[in-house]
Amino acid sequence: MNASLQGLAAPMMVMFLLTMVVWLVMFARRMAYLGANKIDAEQLKAPGDVESLLPAQVQAPANNLRNLVELPVVFYALCLYLTFYTQVDGFYVVCAWVFVVFRCLHSLVHCSYNRVMHRFLAYLIASLALWVMVIRAALALLL
Repeated sequence: MNASLQGLAAPMMVMFLLTMVVWLVMFARRMAYLGANKIDAEQLKAPGDVESLLPAQVQAPANNLRNLVELPVVFYALCLYLTFYTQVDGFYVVCAWVFVVFRCLHSLVHCSYNRVMHRFLAYLIASLALWVMVIRAALALLL
């Protein structure tokens, strides 16, 4: 496989692994909280029930997991698009890694001390890297 094509496979795999880790953290926190507080799972039938019964710190990984199926979906699709049309180059690979590193930081903040401004800055930098990739790919297609 071409080295530049492998360059997008690695950041995508890190995003897959990040999503798995956040899911595991969510699962572990929820199970620990439910067990420690003797909450019957039947009390969690609707999202509103979950929000009202579980504290923010327990819910943070679930909120982050939802974030990981928003902009990352654009990232995955774009990486596949660039690979399929053999447009991958060093610039895209660097942008992809910027996106991934800052999404990892975003998840770390969100699932730990959850300071909003720190989380927002990581989100903003990751998002800008992704939108630069999208705009560049769109220009390459249109021009």
